[in-house]
Amino acid sequence: MAAARFMVEGHVQGVFFRAHTRQHACRLGLTGMARNLEDGRVQVIAHGDAAALAELEQCLQQGSPRSRVDRVTRHPHDGEAPDDFVTA
Repeated sequence: MAAARFMVEGHVQGVFFRAHTRQHACRLGLTGMARNLEDGRVQVIAHGDAAALAELEQCLQQGSPRSRVDRVTRHPHDGEAPDDFVTA
């Protein structure tokens, strides 16, 4: 199982970005979380198949219909895989 931490910058808070991310992650069979950060970014941690993580990364770059994604950076993540994908 692979894991990644994505940092998403742009207009991504208050535009259903986390819910949109959760919907795609669940469809891809990924577990993890999406949460707003105080600096305006969204952090996404995902666990699952490497191909599914790559597809999620593309979804993050497109964003939700009302968002504007300026940049997505991907980092390795070492952590225990949760049972579900949640938003915080």
